[in-house]
Amino acid sequence: MKINELIKTFEIHTSNEEKKLLDKISGPCYVNTLTEREQQVAENLVRKSLLSRVNYKGSVVVLPNEKS
Repeated sequence: MKINELIKTFEIHTSNEEKKLLDKISGPCYVNTLTEREQQVAENLVRKSLLSRVNYKGSVVVLPNEKS
């Protein structure tokens, strides 16, 4: 039996502030364009695997992971 068969829904808890930032970042976004607070929230979302951090041409870019 696969784990997907056992767990029908899998949700990662996000705060209202994190949801707002996820809605704001719909595509690749340079970290330096975010405010200091948004950078901290983005770091939390990277830890939760909801955003990915990528080095692009010497700059750091965050982009949302795919939602299934």
